[in-house]
Formats: sequence, C-alpha cells, structure tokens
Amino acid sequence: MKIYVIADTHFGNDDSIIRYENRPFRNSDEMKGKIISAWNQIVNPEDTVYHLGDFSSGLSLEETKSIMQQLNGRKILIMGNHDRHLTLRQWLEAGFDEVYPMPVIYDGFYMLSHEPLYVNWASPYANIFGHVHSNPAYKDVSPRSFCACVERCEYKPVDFEKIKAAIFEADSKEKEKNI
Repeated sequence: MKIYVIADTHFGNDDSIIRYENRPFRNSDEMKGKIISAWNQIVNPEDTVYHLGDFSSGLSLEETKSIMQQLNGRKILIMGNHDRHLTLRQWLEAGFDEVYPMPVIYDGFYMLSHEPLYVNWASPYANIFGHVHSNPAYKDVSPRSFCACVERCEYKPVDFEKIKAAIFEADSKEKEKNI
C-alpha cells in the first residue's frame, strides 16, 4: 500500500485551464482521459491518493461521481478554491473517502494544503501544496516544500516516498551550504 499526492487536475468541461497553463492537451476530454490513465497506471486499488485541491471545475455531482469511479485508490481531498461548487457531503457522496476544507498535517511533519504555506529552513514542518501550477515564483522542491501541481508532476500522482526524498535532498544541500 502506497501513498500518493496530486493537485490541480481541474477535471471539467472548461478548456481555459489548458490555455492558461499551456497544458499539452487539445481539450478537456483528452486531458481527463490522459490524467485518469496516468493515475491508474501507478495507483493500485489499495493505495491512497491525497488530492490537494482543484479536483474539478464546476462539474455536477453526477459528473464528479463518474470520474471518481474511474480512479484507482482511496481518495482524500484537501479542498481548493475551485472545489467550492460542491459541499463536503457531496464530495463524500461523489467518492472521496475523506474531505477537508483546510490544510492537514500528515505523518507528523508534512502540511498538506492547496495553497502554499509559509515555511522556512528552520520550520518544524514541510509543506506539500498545489494551486500555483507552473508559476516560476515557486520552486518544484525546496528544503521545506514540494509543489504537487500536475504541470510539475507529469500529470500523474507522485509517490509520497519520492516527495520525502526530494525534500530531504534539498534540505541536505541547504545544510551543506550553511556549514
């Protein structure tokens, strides 16, 4: 059983995210199919996926259920700014096993959030986030953060162990610079 993280899939009938973020898809149907396929190639039914918000863009409950039924794994949603079109109860009804309207702490050290949270080298936590897409102002990985936006993760969930290793490596390099 593995843990995965992903953010900002933006499933829906709105092609604007493709244009805004220069995603490599012709339309939202192609994007949905490729993300679902990539997800299911690595996530097994017994795995858990933390989705860090903006799962969809304005889809109905029934449309959301249809997508959720196609995705492997146990799914947990940390709501994003585009997820407010459904209530917490509706997200659960759609197929998420857990839904949180605010960030959560995972494994005692990792803050899982939609938007990036302020952390620095001396912080007791690391932040795994979404929301920023391909904005160059935010690093893919730093000593205390990791961006799980689909644009930065080949449009598929990222193994949590790889995230931990990337943060540890960045942290080790930062410590070497300060010695």
